[in-house]
Amino acid sequence: MRAEHAMSTDTFKAIVARKAEGGQSVALEQADESLLPAADVTVDVAWSTLNYKDGLALKGLGRILRTFPMAPGIDFAGTVRTSDSPEFKPGDQVILTGWGVGETWSGGFSARARARSEWLVKLPEGMSPRQAMAIGTAGFTAMLCVMALERHGIETGGEVLVTGAAGGVGSIAVRLLSRLGYRVVALTGRPEEAGFLTGLGASEILDRAVLQAPGKPMQSERWAGVVDTVGGTILANAIAATKAEGAVAACGLAGGTDLPTTVLPFILRGVCLLGVNSVDAPMARRQDAWARLARELTPADLDGLTQEVALEDVLGLADDILAGKVRGRTVVRI
Repeated sequence: MRAEHAMSTDTFKAIVARKAEGGQSVALEQADESLLPAADVTVDVAWSTLNYKDGLALKGLGRILRTFPMAPGIDFAGTVRTSDSPEFKPGDQVILTGWGVGETWSGGFSARARARSEWLVKLPEGMSPRQAMAIGTAGFTAMLCVMALERHGIETGGEVLVTGAAGGVGSIAVRLLSRLGYRVVALTGRPEEAGFLTGLGASEILDRAVLQAPGKPMQSERWAGVVDTVGGTILANAIAATKAEGAVAACGLAGGTDLPTTVLPFILRGVCLLGVNSVDAPMARRQDAWARLARELTPADLDGLTQEVALEDVLGLADDILAGKVRGRTVVRI
């Protein structure tokens, strides 16, 4: 019914950011296809998701949005409307995360989007578009972190620290790692989320304050591996306590962009710092990650991680996600 409606009108609803004096303005509008960049695949968007980067974009922070006017939203899932690519045909269900969409290219907070075919991943069998957005960039990034630790050789059963554990990336990382057989320690500044995190499989909850103060560059060895979503001093302390030949997968900067550490853990223990970039991940790795996410996360897992909001509600949630008040994942019904 929604697809038929979309086919019968030249306008569609979208959150549109426009250049304004001293910054930007953002509002829900009825947009038309002049909002959409030129590319070979047009998608009727069914679901998007709210990420930390989207919060920055909506508030005009961090210079996330580089093009105006445009729709923010770095993720979307939906159905191909038209295609000039042999790889996709009308009716195909697709996922998009990354590639600068929602930053330099009009994104997913819109009922219609246009993208380059080489950016799209076909929806894995058994996964719905809503489930894909319950995972979104956050879950995709979490899986890339897990895969990086696996490639390094971190064996199941080892103790893995997840920082920012109650957030989008962290919560899915906790679930994935526990399901794969690791002992997960969840670091969070929200002690009220302890029940949520143990429900995801965390064996221990650690207060963020334990790692928040500057510490020694070499500390007692504890972690076989780390998934870090925050950066800063917490990442430095996590590296300092990683075991010999262990690895730290770093993917976020919610706690800062600095890294006040030394070379000692790297040259005396052989610790590896593994950078994870989900925006430009190569297609083969994307397809592998999405296939694994479809296998490893059940609908029940995602339901327990997810809240659902309408597109009309998104603007009011930007402050909450930036303040760390949003638990797990937020899917946006377009």
